[in-house]
Amino acid sequence: MSLPNLPALPSSAPVSPRRWLALAALTLSVLIVGLDGTIINVALPTLACDLRADSAQLQWIGGGYLLALSVAMLPVGLLGDRYGHKRLLLSGIALFGLASLGGAFADSPGTVIAARAVLGLGAATIMPLSMAILPRVFAKQELPKAIAVWTAATALGMPVGPLVGGWLLDHFWWGSVFLFNVPVTLLALAAGLWLLPSDNKRAAADREYAVADQERTAADRERAAGPFDALGTALSALGITALVYGTILIPRDGWTDPTVLATLVAAAALLTGFVLRERRHPHPLVDLKLFTDRRFLWGTLIAVFVNFAVMGILFVVPQYLQVVLGHDSFGTGIRVLPLIGGLMAAATASEALVPRLGARTVVPLGMAILAGGVLLGATTDLSSGYGFTALWLSLTGLGFGLAVVPATSLVMGSLPDGNAGQGTSLLETVQQLGGVLGVAGLGSLLGYGYLARLTTDGLPAPAADAARDSVSGADEVARQLHDTGLSVSAHEAFVHGMNLVLTACGIISLLAAVLAAIYLPSRSTAPRKVAEDAPEHAESMA
Repeated sequence: MSLPNLPALPSSAPVSPRRWLALAALTLSVLIVGLDGTIINVALPTLACDLRADSAQLQWIGGGYLLALSVAMLPVGLLGDRYGHKRLLLSGIALFGLASLGGAFADSPGTVIAARAVLGLGAATIMPLSMAILPRVFAKQELPKAIAVWTAATALGMPVGPLVGGWLLDHFWWGSVFLFNVPVTLLALAAGLWLLPSDNKRAAADREYAVADQERTAADRERAAGPFDALGTALSALGITALVYGTILIPRDGWTDPTVLATLVAAAALLTGFVLRERRHPHPLVDLKLFTDRRFLWGTLIAVFVNFAVMGILFVVPQYLQVVLGHDSFGTGIRVLPLIGGLMAAATASEALVPRLGARTVVPLGMAILAGGVLLGATTDLSSGYGFTALWLSLTGLGFGLAVVPATSLVMGSLPDGNAGQGTSLLETVQQLGGVLGVAGLGSLLGYGYLARLTTDGLPAPAADAARDSVSGADEVARQLHDTGLSVSAHEAFVHGMNLVLTACGIISLLAAVLAAIYLPSRSTAPRKVAEDAPEHAESMA
């Protein structure tokens, strides 16, 4: 059921300056999610030593988080629409902080895995609901800038996570990578309580908007009276679990392993059943009719294409900087930042370009620049220094921002009043699953390219196996055997595999540019009324 449009407030009311502070609270919450997604990676060797975690347990420290995040994100949007975005967002932040505290003082691998799974649940609440709040805080003309800052915060956490983790492990014990989240979540909670718009009535001084909120709250209660789609939730959870579990197994077992094939087939069957049920259910978990709107459909698909390419870049580039160019975790994190710099520059540019040229022009332009950046990166060889990497990363970030910010704005503008949570959850879930599958596929491509060029002739069988396992393994064997030729071969082989990955990302980006030029609407229609009117007029952010 769609909610009625909120009435506009008097245009003479002042604009609240607190909207930017509210954005800071939202970006702080998504930044800790981005950091936590990668910060744990640098702590895995220490966990293996201190807690005696085996390889399977180490895999599930990362996999448990990813699984919980992917499964829980879809129903969170509906729950937020029913019971309040702010309320559930703050609950998710609090859960994230408590799980971080528990993880910091865990005394066994099982406890760490449990803490990471709960962190995934908290992250699944934070990501879609923080996005759903943006249109309630910002007016139409400022929403793209807010989306750009929010997107930059999510992207920034991924390369900076290892940087922060490396610094913490150099100075403190392994639990500090969890404990680091606690003061940040407390700050995010305090800022959210103070700055984010209420789920119910606003201040009495904003009488007209308070009436609108009462109407919305009544409609929320009416919609919440419908039965919760428990079977649909179970189908989506089981289908996503099978899909993510299968992709987690791919790097170890390969695409043709019977277990991998069985889980992926089961995932396809369960998710097909979920889609069929949602199309017929009177109170669906997600509104699949959103895909009938070209803005939502193509905005979401473009966001998935962009996310696929960027996840591929963030998968291979840190390894290249660390293993081939020899930088530590801290230095690697610093050297990935040109990607974020390009994104922020694009945010400023898109704010001026989209109103003049339209998303149908700006998004393909962004995808083409992104493709150009990664295809330039695909020409990397062992003689290429960091300056070359910084150049193509900057171009990639610029294209990333020019494409993803207008695409996300189109999606946000297509969401009906009162259903923002469902829409953002669907968007985030599709992007998450696309990223998971993309990393699995691109990881396989990287491995293929690496093995195709690696030379292990004359090595003992155990040493050859270790060298074929990874480029870092080959470096370790080369150090032990004082074999500089093996190290050079491994580095050349890794760069070859990386170039294949970047070429694939470039081709996909070019395809997305063509599709965007053909199918995106030339001019976006006005967003939902609450996004356009209410924040312009003294939002009463209490």
